[in-house]
Amino acid sequence: MKVLITGGAGFIGSTIASAFAERGVTPVVLDSLVTGRPEFTDGKIFYRGDIADGDLVDEVFRAHPEIVATVHCAALIVVPDSMADPLRYYRVNLTKTLDLAGHLVRNGCDRMIFASTAGMYRPEPDLSVTETSALEPQNPYTRSKMMAELLLQDFCKAYGLRVISLRYLNPIGADPQLRTGLQNSKPTHALGKMIECHAHGTPFTITGVDWETRDGTAIRDYIHVWDIARAFYEATARFDSILPPRDEGSGYEVINLGTGGGTTVRELVEAFREVVGDAFQAEEAPARPGDVVGAFVNPAKASELLAWKPEYTIEDAIRHSLQWAERRRELDVA
Repeated sequence: MKVLITGGAGFIGSTIASAFAERGVTPVVLDSLVTGRPEFTDGKIFYRGDIADGDLVDEVFRAHPEIVATVHCAALIVVPDSMADPLRYYRVNLTKTLDLAGHLVRNGCDRMIFASTAGMYRPEPDLSVTETSALEPQNPYTRSKMMAELLLQDFCKAYGLRVISLRYLNPIGADPQLRTGLQNSKPTHALGKMIECHAHGTPFTITGVDWETRDGTAIRDYIHVWDIARAFYEATARFDSILPPRDEGSGYEVINLGTGGGTTVRELVEAFREVVGDAFQAEEAPARPGDVVGAFVNPAKASELLAWKPEYTIEDAIRHSLQWAERRRELDVA
């Protein structure tokens, strides 16, 4: 059995590819390498190209008729970049998803697992989000994902495509075997900045300490990338039980992935100190314009439909992130 993974040379997609391979499913990777790393495709069936290229997608399916599903990870994902260049984000995340969906329908591939974002939700008063929370995307990136989901729902109704959308917030960590990890050497999330500060011996700044959270600092739902990869495998393995081929429903299912409680910035700092084993310095400052309190995901539906829950701790994710940062430096020098 084979699964097509778009964006399979990126952080999430490459980890998913490894998780599938470990479970006896052959990943077929399609990636343009605009942001992906070529070494992440080593040992895998790999096609370099654009998901919008119909001739290339046709070639993939002709060569690999055993493909039973497509995991669609190919996307641009950096929120500040999306605000600076929304046209590029809508073109890549929306228009090319539309093209890909058409190519899949034409080739008779009716199963898609879509890598989406829980950042499109408006948090509940307790800062949790569920699959029924109101949608209120705040930037071009999350809007592009929401709009892509809307067009995929139309494809499901009109053309028989079936889609499971997995929505999550803040993937961190790395493949536990350090085969792949975050390709960006300077990630913009708090953990990435902590790693950078630790490497340079400079204090990390906690911005905002008077939010309405359990300790006053912002909250994020950090989740280990391997746990995310496991969820994609489970969604694929259980696909037909979740969305039967002759289902009279919409052919579309949304499942959130998360920890159920999140991690505050102050908690992340304390966990980082536990891992590095030294007096990691942190200072406090007022919230910056545009900062948000954050949210966390209720994963009850994932537990029910996928028999899934996170297995790795925040400390595990920090440890693997630090190990990968060192490994990435070695790869960059080589």
